[in-house]
Amino acid sequence: MSEPTPEGAAADPATPRFTVLIPARMASSRLPNKPLADIAGQPMVVRVARRAAQSAAVRVVVAADDTRILQACADHGIEAILTRADHASGSDRLAQACTDLGLDGDDIVVNVQGDEPLMDPHLINAVATLLPARPEASMGTAAHTIASLADYTNPNVVKVVLDARGLAHYFSRAPIPFGRDFADMAWWQGAAAAAAPGIASMTGFTPLRHVGIYSYRAGFLRQFPSLTPAPTETVEALEQLRALWHGHRIAVHLAAEAPGPGVDTPQDLERVRNLLA
Repeated sequence: MSEPTPEGAAADPATPRFTVLIPARMASSRLPNKPLADIAGQPMVVRVARRAAQSAAVRVVVAADDTRILQACADHGIEAILTRADHASGSDRLAQACTDLGLDGDDIVVNVQGDEPLMDPHLINAVATLLPARPEASMGTAAHTIASLADYTNPNVVKVVLDARGLAHYFSRAPIPFGRDFADMAWWQGAAAAAAPGIASMTGFTPLRHVGIYSYRAGFLRQFPSLTPAPTETVEALEQLRALWHGHRIAVHLAAEAPGPGVDTPQDLERVRNLLA
């Protein structure tokens, strides 16, 4: 299977000007040197940047913690900057990148994770578009309908519940919303199967899987590392809960389907390699 090339990803005139920042760090407990892992002849971080470049972004920049990543990007014509190696999270790394790149406070930034070589450029555009449309939100992200009980109960699959305005109410690794009166936890499966034609009408009833892509205004992103970590963030190990804890709102784009698989483990890497072989 060859890599799909989305057509018209940058053609929508409603899409705002935005910059894609890609955090990339060499240390990974499950997959050492992950940004440089070869996928069909290209380092993974290069694959991610080239997918992001198919979106409407005016600029795509890798924020790296190691000169080897910079060199790999330079070898393939990808813009990259070196950030500190001691950042605690990708958000901290991107906050430094916003400053180093001189981005204005109102500039829109989309955080595309450095281990998402199959990220859909149309999804990048959709998440970027959230903030101009939802001025009350400090962040944007995405979700899609959960279609299997295995994903619903898997703690590695992050779930999100929305409020009446389509803003994030809570994120959790637990099965939320939970059907108290349904012991098999499959209360939602009929609704999930019918949700595709009108997913918006099912919001709050159909379990939603969170997709780890974010948009921010650069000013908020620079502020984010100074916010005190939330107790919920510590318990769930979900950094986006910090924003909710401090009263910030997160707008959520409901995607019709899941993006391509990301890479967290050697098994994930082989799966993506086979898809792009």
